[in-house]
Amino acid sequence: MAYDNQNIFAKIIRGEIPCHKIYEDDKTLSFMDIMPMATGHALVIPKCEAVELSDMPADYLQAVFSTAQKVMQAQRQVLNTEGIVQMQLNNAQAGQSVFHYHVHLIPTHVHEIGKHEDKTANHEELAKLAEQIRQVIV
Repeated sequence: MAYDNQNIFAKIIRGEIPCHKIYEDDKTLSFMDIMPMATGHALVIPKCEAVELSDMPADYLQAVFSTAQKVMQAQRQVLNTEGIVQMQLNNAQAGQSVFHYHVHLIPTHVHEIGKHEDKTANHEELAKLAEQIRQVIV
């Protein structure tokens, strides 16, 4: 599948669409999922054009997982939970709906996960939670 640079995550990286940012460096961006499957559901994306895992340059893949580690540690501290589901979908047949590589970090017990893209969260609550998680990333 060819990369579409007009996808929502590409627009977020370029600053054309706002997000509730948690963490950013030169290769990655992490922000709150606006249609969360559980409280604290965050995404980590690379700042490169990659539709799925098989498209990822190794240095960006390493950066994504380094950022995921930071975000997970902060989620655990802020949300007082150990359980975090890490989910990554490759292609539409697997449920991928935004065709820019991304990792879901969902702090919850597996039986409490809501349906993917079921409803939009309250943006004030997302902004507050993003700030709390951002503050504890070192």
